[in-house]
Amino acid sequence: MDKHKFKDFQHHRRKRRVRKKVTGEADRPRLTVFRSLRHIYAQLVDDDNGVTLMSASTLHKEVADQCNTKGTANVEAASLVGRELARKAMAVGIRQVRLDRNGYKYHGRVKAMAEAARKSGLVF
Repeated sequence: MDKHKFKDFQHHRRKRRVRKKVTGEADRPRLTVFRSLRHIYAQLVDDDNGVTLMSASTLHKEVADQCNTKGTANVEAASLVGRELARKAMAVGIRQVRLDRNGYKYHGRVKAMAEAARKSGLVF
């Protein structure tokens, strides 16, 4: 197994391990995070009904307009995504969520997004 396949295998293994323990209900949805090399995405998911309640990413106009000239793949952009998602969730009445870090380390952009959502009023 080459290096890239092994890293992908390890990521999926961590992802499955986290998803075994973290599920989202209608009253407490799962906040899932995906990060690519250029963007970061966050969704609130109700696993009981199998629906995505809301999402935010650096591609959405509200966040992309606020991102500075450094780009969308940095900690500042991730914190903007966390704030935007928390604002949308509070408007609908969702206060409590469960964080699904999706196999990523709780570090860097994932941590910045989660901390910004926490400061904006979401309870993990």
